[in-house]
Order: sequence, then structure tokens, then C-alpha cells
Amino acid sequence: MSRSNDDRFRIRPGTPKQRGDAFINKVLRQTTKVGAKLSKRAGKTGQRPGSRLGRGHVAALFAEASLTPNARRVTIKARLVHLAKAGSRSTATHLRYIEREGVDRQGGSGHAYGPTTDAANTAAFEERGREDRHQFRFIVSPEDAEQLDDLHTYTRHLMARMEADLGTQLDWVAVDHWNTDNPHTHVVLRGKADTGKDLIISRDYIAVGMRHRAAELATEWLGPRTELEIQRAMQREVDQERWTGLDRTLQREAMDGLVLPRRLSDPRLQRQRQMLIGRLQRLQRMGLATEQQPGVWAVHPKAEPTLRAMGERGDIIRAMQRALSGKQRELAVFQPGEAGHTVVGRVAAKGLADELHDKGFLVIDGTDGKAHYVTLPLQSELEQYPTGSVVEVKVPTGVRAADRNIAALSVDGIYRTDAHLVLAQSQAMHDRDPREVVVAHVRRLEALRRNGIAERINEGVWRVPGDLAEQGRQYDAQRLGGSMVVELKSHLPIEQQTRVIGATWLDQQLISGGEGLGNLGFGGEVKDAMQQRYEFLTELGLAKRRGQSVILARNLLATLRGRELTKAAQEIAVETSLEHQAARDGQRVAGIYRRSIQLASGRFAMLDNGQSFCLLPWKPTIEQQLGQQLAATQRSGYVSWELGRNRGIDI
Repeated sequence: MSRSNDDRFRIRPGTPKQRGDAFINKVLRQTTKVGAKLSKRAGKTGQRPGSRLGRGHVAALFAEASLTPNARRVTIKARLVHLAKAGSRSTATHLRYIEREGVDRQGGSGHAYGPTTDAANTAAFEERGREDRHQFRFIVSPEDAEQLDDLHTYTRHLMARMEADLGTQLDWVAVDHWNTDNPHTHVVLRGKADTGKDLIISRDYIAVGMRHRAAELATEWLGPRTELEIQRAMQREVDQERWTGLDRTLQREAMDGLVLPRRLSDPRLQRQRQMLIGRLQRLQRMGLATEQQPGVWAVHPKAEPTLRAMGERGDIIRAMQRALSGKQRELAVFQPGEAGHTVVGRVAAKGLADELHDKGFLVIDGTDGKAHYVTLPLQSELEQYPTGSVVEVKVPTGVRAADRNIAALSVDGIYRTDAHLVLAQSQAMHDRDPREVVVAHVRRLEALRRNGIAERINEGVWRVPGDLAEQGRQYDAQRLGGSMVVELKSHLPIEQQTRVIGATWLDQQLISGGEGLGNLGFGGEVKDAMQQRYEFLTELGLAKRRGQSVILARNLLATLRGRELTKAAQEIAVETSLEHQAARDGQRVAGIYRRSIQLASGRFAMLDNGQSFCLLPWKPTIEQQLGQQLAATQRSGYVSWELGRNRGIDI
């Protein structure tokens, strides 16, 4: 190479390459795994594995050092949400939950606020974070929130201190909740720094640094706790049937499961000594601790999970008592592990059992005369179950009756709907249309077909495997995850169902003769409502009494459903100037999915082809296709939907 070429040669370093998200995720996962195992062994901030990874680890050390024993106490719960796993609607759903009705001081809905506004635009916040990898969600609960009074300003000061600790501006919204005996604030923080890079916060800062900053701020506002306040707070904890701060102190001071006299005599524990001994005596009466010799205590290894469970049960009982407003009911907690267990009743109350994870609960006034507490499956939305509506909660049994019937009626692996219909007509009872029986089995076959278990050969002809029942059981177990199913039977309270035109849940009770209804509580109310419904149906000419028996019109549900649909279609025709075109059996219809309407007979979708419209039974999956072209075919009340360009994808 010549000298002139040497002169032209220059090393030009590029911008440093960042490690990808996959690498950061791998590091976080590994440190979290190791930290979970060793965090109890590490005594101080900064000693836990991975504690120095991310922003704020230095600030966590200084925040801890600034607190005095008399500092105000603040509890902070934190959750890191990976948005790709949580789903596209996770942020919007969480914001809707924390802004729900009944959480502000006046019992109204919550109002989101931000760093500079008391009316934050949550839709814009959700839009800004739509491409974020992760998000932080916090619940900040000062012990003396009532004295702080202005949680808006308190939260803004706390977030400003976090910005200084983390070295970046933060994009967040918050909602204050005053609907419990511990007022608290929900904070949703985007996982992006002001540079546009992912915001990685040190484990130490999340675990202790943020809590210490919150306690530091509360202490500045209200002053240190007095000795009298500290003693009263600890005294309240001595007899509580839940996991308390005294229990955490005992756990921290124990050596090999034993609490020794010299540990309790430590000068650090001087003010707590009598309270700790009182707590140990209380645990002994509960069977959770034993005094092996004078002053030497052994705490049961399962004391913590037992006390936490007792605390949760106490919260459940209080929630049920509030929901029942003094009504006398036997209280029960629904156990999802009991196969075949079913509860039917009215939604007396609903709420969040775990606000951080959006895990809801229902209090159901059952037809059996009991009140049932039901923890909803994750990702269930409380809006699906209006207060006063009728729901059914059940744990699927091992094998469905429909699968057994199909297998029994199959000849050489072939099931025919015409043969089933003939059999159903020969065994027909006045309470159910034979065609509806067959349609229910066809719906089950459609679900199995979509999962490759059954095959539709021709219209009404299906090929099924010899072990259909077992494959159907495995399919249900995989689809439901072995958990419960909560089905909305009617969005209308029974008082409104008595005189409405439409196929109601009360009509189904009339057809079944009120089977399973108790005489107490909601069961007795249903029986009274059934009598009123019978009188209304008599006025319509759809029921009559013969001796002690009630005779209902044949195809009662189909008749009522048809009348309600006709009335709804007339109203839509006037509103839109479109002609209503009823979908004929076997006819394929297409149009733009404009909206859905909730009727007493159920929810229906409106398809509009520009000149006419039709109403078809709605399914949850098509809601994502709102405003788009859809096609559907109706067969004997069952609708097969086609999504987009994928013909044959049925719902």
C-alpha cells in the first residue's frame, strides 16, 4: 500500500451496537430466578443477584439510609407487565378497571391524572405505549393516606423523586382509590426512558428504593410517627388473623426456625419486644407456633401461607357481607377444582380480588339459597357480568353428554343428523324442540371439527373417531385449562324478565319446571318471578293451565325469539332506511358487520350489504371484525361465520 493510500486510510468507529431485547430479557429472567432463591439470604440492599442491573440501584442505597425508625410507612406493590404476552388490550383494560365506578371519594368513577393535568387522556397514553415492550404498574398505599388527603400532589412529588433517582423523565398516569379502608393510588408507568430506549429499573429500586422514597415523602409531609402511634399500630397487629409486620420481624429474626431470647432482647427490638412476645403467644393459640422451652419459640413453617390465606378469607367474608346488605345467607367459596360443581344465581356484587393483576370476583346470590364467592379466571372482564344479571358458574365434567350421544348414535364412525332427529322426535318431550336437540349436537361437532377431531362429509353427515368422548374430554381440558366457566345466562334482572317479549332465562326455568331452585333467597324470588312470567305468557296465548299442570306453547323459545327479533328489526329499519332481510335456513349472507344489539333473547350481530340488513346470533370472535366484511350461513338456528378471506373458518 502506498503512502498516499495510508494517509487516506482512517478508522471510523460506528455507533455502539446495543444488545438486543432478547439478551436483556435473558439477563432479567436469570437474575430474577436466582434472586427469588437467594433474596431471603441476602440481608441488605445491593447484595441480591442482579440488583445493580438497571437504573436506580445507587439511589436505593441512599433512600434506605435516609429513613429513621419513626418514618411513616408506605406499602408499594409492583408488577412488570410484558405487553406482548399480556395482549394488545391489556393497557386499555387495566385503565378501565382502575377508573371504574365507585372508587373516588364521592362514590363516583375514578379519574386519571398525570404530571401536569388532573384529566389525563388515557386513550392517548395507551396509544403512545402501544409499541412498548413492557410496562410498570404500581399500587402506592400510604398508611396515613387519610391524613395526606391530597394524593394527587403526593403522587406527583413521588414520581418527580423517582425521575431524579432514575435519571429520566417518566411517562405515567395515576388514579386514586378511596373505596377501601386503605386509600391508595394506582400508577401506570410506560417502560420507555426519555431517550426512547427501554426503561430498565433496578430490582432493588422496585423492591425497596421506591417504597423508601414514598415513606420519606410522607414523613416530610406529616412528620415522624410518635411513639404512641407506633405502639398502637403494633398493638393492632398482635391479634390479627393475617400476615402482619410483627410476623415479618419474627421471620427475619428467626434462626433455623427458632426465635431465641437473645434475639428478642436485641436493642433494635426494644420497643417491639412485648408486642412480639404477644404475637408469638397468639400464634401458639392458633397452632402456628410452639414454645419449646421458656423463651424459645418455634414458628410453624407454614405460618406465612396460612396467615395470608386467613387474611384473604377475612377479606372475602367482608366483601360478601357488604354485597348482601344484611340478608341472611349461608356463605360459600366456589372451589374450581371440584369437577361438575355448578352455581347458578344473581350477581349481587363484583370487584377486583387482586387490583394489580386485574383479577376479578363475583358475589353470587345462588338459586340454592347460598351466597357464593367466585374468583374469575384471569383476563375475564367484569363488564361482561352486570350487577343483577343471571350467571352460571361451572367446572366442566370429564365427558360431555353430547359426545356420548354422538358416539352412541354413530354407525361405522358416521353420525347423521336426520337419524338423530327421528330418534329425538320419537322421544320428544313438551319442554324442548327435537330440532334444537340436534342443533346443539351439531354445534359441538363444529367445535370439534375446528380442532381436527371430527370431519363434516356432507350437510348433516359427520365422520367421528371411535374414541370421540375421550378426545372431546382432552380438548375441553386443554381449552379451559381445567378451570371454571362463567356463562352469562341473562343480562336482565329477573324483575325485568317477567314481562318482556323474548326468550328469557325465566322461560327456560318454566320449561324445566324450576328444577334445582331452592325456597330461600334468590331461589324463592325466581319461583315468584316464574309465576308472573307464566301469567304474562298466558296473556300472549303462549301458555295455559290444565288442572295443576302448566302447558307451554310448542317451540316457545323460538316463537318468543322470533317476535323480539321482528320488533328489533323494525326499529333498525326505521333508523337506517334499510330493508330487513331474514336469513333463511341454509342461506349464505354477507355484509359489513355494523354493530351488535343486546336483546332478552341474547346478543345479535347486524350485517349490512348496502340495501338490506339481517340479524344473526353474535359470537365474541367477530367483535374484532367490527366494520369489516363478513359472511355467515344459518342452519337450524346455528350460525357458521366466515372471517375475512378465510372461507370456512366457522364460529
